[in-house]
Amino acid sequence: MARFLVVLDVDSTLIENEVIELLAEQAGSLTEVSAITFRAMNGELDFEESLRSRVATLRGLPESVFETVGAQVTVTEGVPAMIAGIQSAGGRVGVVSGGFHEVVDPVASRLGLNYWRANRLEVIDGKLTGGLSGPVIDAEAKASTLREWAADFGVPLTQTVAVGDGANDLPMMAITGLAVGFDAKAPVRDEANVIMDRRDLSQLLPLLGLRG
Repeated sequence: MARFLVVLDVDSTLIENEVIELLAEQAGSLTEVSAITFRAMNGELDFEESLRSRVATLRGLPESVFETVGAQVTVTEGVPAMIAGIQSAGGRVGVVSGGFHEVVDPVASRLGLNYWRANRLEVIDGKLTGGLSGPVIDAEAKASTLREWAADFGVPLTQTVAVGDGANDLPMMAITGLAVGFDAKAPVRDEANVIMDRRDLSQLLPLLGLRG
């Protein structure tokens, strides 16, 4: 049986939320941030530029905000079943996110994911600075991360699956064996091999011949 590496986007894919919007709600900048997010996901804005401008609105939030926001995160229906099905068949599941390690880490470890990678928010003296620390996870970084994990797992790209919903998932989707658009925005609907409109990620299993 083919061992699959499945790599998912996080915001609005693995989880029902957009973490940057949960953070912005705490900072009082939700309206501004939502408008930028919408344009970025539809491919109208450069992702890194849009990320930096959204993160800048979080300046001054206390570090405790990660716990507050983490408690609001809802995992998408079917995720535990999807992970169990893939892993029991010898596969691995990872997530790569334009969101933030501080919120992704607890979710990823709770779900038992094999890999995860995201951006980091800069915190100095217990407060968010409105900046990022370390390399930015943008569209190209998502694609190179998928390649890196496939090499680590020892599977060819033809045995990788990418699941995403926004423009910044397209380069990752372009190099995989199967590109799945999950409740996806317009640019992804045009490029994906399969479109899933029902928000239940266990639907992935029959596609991989693992159930159903």
